[in-house]
Amino acid sequence: MIEKTRLSNGIRVVIERMPSVRSVALGVWVNAGSVFETERIAGISHLIEHMLFKGTERRTASDIAAEMDAIGANLNAFTAKECTCFHVKALDEDLETVVDMLADIVFHSTLDPEQMEREKGVVIEEIAMTEDSPEDIAFDRVSEQLFRGTSIESEILGTEDTVRALSDTDLRTYMKKHYTAENIVISAAGSFERETLIALLERYFSDVAKGARHNAPDVRIGNGFRPVLVKKDVEQINLCLALPGAALGTDDYYAQAVLSNALGGSMSSRLFQRIREERGLAYSVYSYPIAYRGAGSICFYAGCTERQAQEVLTLMLSEIDSVKKNGVSEEEFLRARQQLKGSYLLGMESTMAHMSALGKTELLLEKQYDLDTTLNRIESVTIGSVRTIANELFSPKACAFCAVGRIDGVGDTLKTTAEEWWKRNGRQA
Repeated sequence: MIEKTRLSNGIRVVIERMPSVRSVALGVWVNAGSVFETERIAGISHLIEHMLFKGTERRTASDIAAEMDAIGANLNAFTAKECTCFHVKALDEDLETVVDMLADIVFHSTLDPEQMEREKGVVIEEIAMTEDSPEDIAFDRVSEQLFRGTSIESEILGTEDTVRALSDTDLRTYMKKHYTAENIVISAAGSFERETLIALLERYFSDVAKGARHNAPDVRIGNGFRPVLVKKDVEQINLCLALPGAALGTDDYYAQAVLSNALGGSMSSRLFQRIREERGLAYSVYSYPIAYRGAGSICFYAGCTERQAQEVLTLMLSEIDSVKKNGVSEEEFLRARQQLKGSYLLGMESTMAHMSALGKTELLLEKQYDLDTTLNRIESVTIGSVRTIANELFSPKACAFCAVGRIDGVGDTLKTTAEEWWKRNGRQA
């Protein structure tokens, strides 16, 4: 059973007891991510995430690592476009230790300027690492193009220039605004006593200032075809097509997920069967949905050699056209919906998964969906709703296309092929 309450300072707490396990997963979710950043401070949310592990008033960085290792706990964090999360999984007997640790690193970090200069180097290496993955480049560039002019356009990591320019004053100012009670959710799932957990959270988080709630800017995607070609000396051409999609938490999101599964979400999907199995044109080919507050996208990817890139893109677009015109078969629909249901249930077989679902939906949507409610929403998807969402998605107001690789001989042709598809199908202003 999911329960929601508030601490005395207003921090929202969402918990789910799972008595059959011995672990507890805790997360501190902060309304801070790249959507809240200006161009000057791009990457600040991610740098803060790194810095909060570099020492507090009571613990050094090595103390933090040693204390968690001593109890076998897994302490980590991540930064997304719309949030930052600090999370830990440990044995239930170590509940107070991990509550103390989370509160200490998130709210009592020293943000030492000397440490920060060293950590900037780590983040810059992380930025450089993404440039070694053409698949990641394709994903990032196509997303930038689709959401161009909106807050989602900005990259989570920032750039080398923006990261180098950040000061400890910048970090403290940003945290004072976003790391406040009204912008924080604490989620917990696993083995614990409710009263004990709430008392510990009150004890260790009571000094967090209330602050004011900060909502992400509205995302309004404009019209148009938005291509980008990236020259990279790699063996394959990496193709990525992105269209506007359903937002997080909407009923359309589940219909879109079923549609994506049928088109490119598994080995039995249309794109995998036609492009890889029947033609042998690519090793990696798939589709996937991405959802944010108020916006989303559905993306299609394939990696192939230069000589086969044009055929692969043509086949990909023809399958999209086929689904738009004829829908999916009953067999495809039932298989795709069951796949979504199965992957969801399998993914929820851990305290970390439950904690993540609780924290994310509360922070971003201020709602909660238990296991049965989510399953009902998946099962309520019909073949008709999939056809309706296909007509909507594949008549897009915007279309982003990216090709990464040795594109001198094929880039313009690939761009023209994608643009002609957009002109036939897009809702042009």
